[in-house]
Amino acid sequence: MTESQTPPAAPDAAAAAFEQLPLSPAMLANLAQLGYRSMTPIQAASLPVALAGHDLIAQAKTGSGKTAAFALALLTRLEPRRFDLQAMVLCPTRELADQVAQEIRRLARAEENIKILTLCGGASMRPQIASLEHGAHIVVGTPGRIIDHLDRGSLQLDTLRTLVLDEADRMLDMGFYDDIAAIAQRCPKERQTLLFSATYPEGIGKLSQQFLRKPQQITVEAQHAPSKIRQVFYEIDKAARLPAVAQVLDHFRPVSALAFCNTRRRCGELVEFLRGQGFEAQALHGELEQRERDQVLIQFANRSCSVLVATDVAARGLDIDQLALVINVDVTPDPEVHIHRVGRTGRADHAGTAVTLASLDEMGRVASVEQALGNEIRWEPLDQLAPTGSGRLLPPMATLQILGGRKEKIRPGDVQGALTGAAGYTAAQIGKINITDFSTYVAVERSIAKEAARRLNAGTIKGKTVRVRLMRD
Repeated sequence: MTESQTPPAAPDAAAAAFEQLPLSPAMLANLAQLGYRSMTPIQAASLPVALAGHDLIAQAKTGSGKTAAFALALLTRLEPRRFDLQAMVLCPTRELADQVAQEIRRLARAEENIKILTLCGGASMRPQIASLEHGAHIVVGTPGRIIDHLDRGSLQLDTLRTLVLDEADRMLDMGFYDDIAAIAQRCPKERQTLLFSATYPEGIGKLSQQFLRKPQQITVEAQHAPSKIRQVFYEIDKAARLPAVAQVLDHFRPVSALAFCNTRRRCGELVEFLRGQGFEAQALHGELEQRERDQVLIQFANRSCSVLVATDVAARGLDIDQLALVINVDVTPDPEVHIHRVGRTGRADHAGTAVTLASLDEMGRVASVEQALGNEIRWEPLDQLAPTGSGRLLPPMATLQILGGRKEKIRPGDVQGALTGAAGYTAAQIGKINITDFSTYVAVERSIAKEAARRLNAGTIKGKTVRVRLMRD
């Protein structure tokens, strides 16, 4: 049985510097280089507890800085010279697992040769088994795939020191309770367990009673202040919903917009309509194969796609920085879902806009949303939304796909070097580089994309010729 304890007083949030924590000089230097100037509220509240070795239940919204909170804790406990599995992070989705692993890699740069593996469904087991045979310090994965490896004997947890349950409420929503319980039962009893969750459903209490030891409980309000998110509602004709989305995009002209639909069918209709109007739009829904889903998310995250049209289930675990605009194409019947949709924008120090389109038959849902928000919603006339720019709304970047990835030992520096070397481009013209097992995706300025693909096809990467194509919708 566990008990909830009051955590020690956290550093003053206004002056919560990482230097107040017992972190190594190399870690502090790396944090400064990465731009971590001061702790977010969840970091200031949870890190002293986690670094002291206590089990923890932390309630904080996505985008609050929780990844760094648990990553710094598990990295501090890590012994790099012991090449065995010492920490594991469970995530609800492959996309979130990839983001978490990437962030831990950045934070782990203070130490050399820390190996981090991602184990998720939707990818072949064989390469994962081969990677596990070579060993790892940290594993980040989804519960189902972790169970698969445990059952096969390809993953051993005997040496585990830290178990992290990230977005535990979402994992419970997706039916992973039994898998999480089975995994926790196979971990050493003397481990540290850190549980992070946006909400506190009944299953969290059940988990903590079974698998946490005297956890300290911390709750931090959502990081984005309401003033940073401008919410506007527009009444629309039901038949004019899709043109209304185009009108909103032409007016706000965002670099990146996330449009939420209640159904997969609406997603398909909207993407088809927007592409017909000249927008770079892509759909994210449950029927996509994992490879297609990965490619869609890569293009949206690297600013090669202006509009991502998604259902709520498909967008779980999706965390995009600096998202300027959220559009509720349909009003959700669940007010909590509306709040989560809107919370995708206005993160950290960035302002955001959330637009909701509502027809007369959705006004009951709007009333429920208004009650959940606790304040009067703001209505504006749709006909005031005039285009604010000339020409098509085009994303600033385009994505090149290089056939060859981790299996060919391609690294971001190799791609950057090929583009800034023989190809003759500047680093400023190159955006995010994502490397998967068999492909590499690099964002480049849209104006140079065709020529950059031609030059890479004519040159070499790591001394080998490569096949490169410009990705399009």
